[in-house]
Amino acid sequence: MRHRKHTVKLGRVSAHRDALLSSLVGHLIERGRVRTTLVKAKAVRPLAEHMVTLARRGTLAARRQAIGRLRSPERVARLFAEVAPAVGDRAGGYTRILRLGRRPGDGAEMALIEWTHYAPPAPRKRAEKATEKSEKK
Repeated sequence: MRHRKHTVKLGRVSAHRDALLSSLVGHLIERGRVRTTLVKAKAVRPLAEHMVTLARRGTLAARRQAIGRLRSPERVARLFAEVAPAVGDRAGGYTRILRLGRRPGDGAEMALIEWTHYAPPAPRKRAEKATEKSEKK
């Protein structure tokens, strides 16, 4: 019986699962949003919210705990400098999950996980794309 067992195993051993989740949180910190499967998004949400809680504390001990979990001082620095101040005095709920439908290959339910304060960049127009391509050549 799996009573009171809340860990989603994701078909991986614990070390692989920890590496996957810390990688997803790291990419979320860098990019602001990550496209992944719905199950992975639901599994990464508590870890991402905990990292923001640590960053809001701002202590050296909290920074060391975040580095231990994310394994990247650069990502932790960005978390403490940019993400934590952006959430302000919010009491939780720092992330949102948006369902995207099913993936064509295997039918997995896809989702976007993003920060609640995330504002996507404005879409570029065709003229801007064409000038960028001509400048690269």
